[in-house]
Amino acid sequence: MRVVVAGATGRIGSRTVVRLRDHGLEVVPVSRAEGVDVTTGKGLPEALRGAELVVDVTDAPSRRGRASGAFFGTATRNLLDAADSARVEHYVVLSVVGTERLSAGYFRAKLLQEEQVRRSPVPHSIVRATPFFETVETVSRSVAHPDGVHVAPVRVRPVSTDDVAAAVARGAVGMPVFGPVEIAGPEEHRLDDLVGKMLAARGDMREVVVDAQAPFLGAVPGEWTLLPVANARLGHTTFAQWLGDRDDPLPVRGSRWVKRHRQSPDPEGIWPAGTGDAGRRSA
Repeated sequence: MRVVVAGATGRIGSRTVVRLRDHGLEVVPVSRAEGVDVTTGKGLPEALRGAELVVDVTDAPSRRGRASGAFFGTATRNLLDAADSARVEHYVVLSVVGTERLSAGYFRAKLLQEEQVRRSPVPHSIVRATPFFETVETVSRSVAHPDGVHVAPVRVRPVSTDDVAAAVARGAVGMPVFGPVEIAGPEEHRLDDLVGKMLAARGDMREVVVDAQAPFLGAVPGEWTLLPVANARLGHTTFAQWLGDRDDPLPVRGSRWVKRHRQSPDPEGIWPAGTGDAGRRSA
């Protein structure tokens, strides 16, 4: 089987290529390095000629809502048009958990991408992933506030990129499901606690400021909105394993991290106004 992987040089794409080859598939990597540009369509008809399967793990160069929306709007349309013309039998796209619950920022851009795939005549599967460990680390490196790192008190099941790539490859070799499947990490954490542990592992003495208004990828999530569905597939890599397996391991210096709550007009100091049931659910 001939499979085209769009976004093949990225963090997920490079791992997905390896996984698909392990399944014995003929893999055609698609990226600008290979002379193919998904935003202009250059080289796509040639790259997809004879392909039975397309795996779309492209990502926008910016996580800002407008920029990422423009990227996915163009790139996904070009890929789907080329896949339809090539009579591709299965189109697999990587998305994120929470798209249907958060209509802002990067989540809205990914939802619009999903809708394009659903409307296409090409048989498809959508693989939604919870936040990567690397995404959480990006939050921990934020310097947007002088008083510390502002983090929303939300629950997450962070997942490793290896586990995501395995889920994408598994979906690719299966039959189209014409809808989403979700992949998540094996452990549930509070995002503010996890960010604090990452700061401590780096010896970063900044405080974690628990802030219900703090955005995550351009949206303000409620406590439960980043968690997967009950029947999500679970990966194997824990947070401790991810720390230990990094190519550039964080130096564990035994530093102590401090967490405090942002002052808020909310009498409970936790929930932003207007979050409703989606953002405020009893445990």
